[in-house]
This record gives sequence, structure tokens and C-alpha cells, in this order.
Amino acid sequence: MRALYSYLLKLEAVLAGIFLVLMVVLIFAGGVARLLHHPLNWTIDLATCFFAWAAFLCADIAWRKEALMSIDVMVARAPERLQRTLLYCNYMIISAFLIYVVYAGVWLSWISRARSFQGIPGVSYSWVTMSMPVGATLLLLTTALKLRAAMREDGWMSRSATTR
Repeated sequence: MRALYSYLLKLEAVLAGIFLVLMVVLIFAGGVARLLHHPLNWTIDLATCFFAWAAFLCADIAWRKEALMSIDVMVARAPERLQRTLLYCNYMIISAFLIYVVYAGVWLSWISRARSFQGIPGVSYSWVTMSMPVGATLLLLTTALKLRAAMREDGWMSRSATTR
């Protein structure tokens, strides 16, 4: 299971990097083509699709590496027990929101499956909207792992109970 998760993390990082590079290349190519009086209107549309995917994948990478912005001025001054309680509440709120995003994203992808993406024939809008539930699922997995680590740290879970 750990090997599969490790592979997933590497794949996520590679895809996020590829999508970000492709987005920049497409926008630059579109600008150069427009400068040469041969505009490529589809480059911005495809870059938008890559941006949607990259945004969710990068959000998960940042969440996993504790690189998201947070304001903890008030929490840092609270007693340790309250800090831990707020941490668990935060993880639960995030999880509930992500479960909703997965549900809403799948529903949105389903109802937009017949719609073409920016008028490009044969390319479904679902390719863009699926970035939302896929990204939210990855974020939910990361949140669950963070919650499990916090519970282990507090002694709520023994190591043997979580390795089964």
C-alpha cells in the first residue's frame, strides 16, 4: 500500500509539473502566434484546462508538505489541549467540505459530459470538471493521513491498529 501511495505522490508531482510547463508554453506560443498575425485561439483554452488540473494537484502537494498559508496567531497562544481540539475540528471541517466537493464535482462532470470544451469538437467539458473531484479526493486522502498521524501522536491509535 505504501508503494502504491509513493507512486501516486510521484505521479502527482510529475503531472503537476507537466501541466504547469504546458500551460506556460501554450500561453507563450499563443502570444507569439498572435504577434505573427496567426492567432491560435485554442492555446488559451487548453492552458485553462491544464491550469485547472495543476491547481488541484499543486494544492494537494502544498497541503501534504505543510506549505499552505495559515494564520495561527490566536491558536498558537491557546492551551495545548485547545490547540489539538481545534486541529481535529479543522480536519473534520476540511474533510466534510472535500467530501461535498467530490460529490458536486462528479455530478458536474456527469451533467457536462455532452458539452464540448470551448467548442472543440470531440473534447468533453468533463475533462476540465473532473479536475475538481480528482483533486478533492487527493486532498481528502492527505487530510485523512494527517488526521491519522495526529491521532497517533496523541496516543488515540496504536501503531498495530493502523498497519492492518
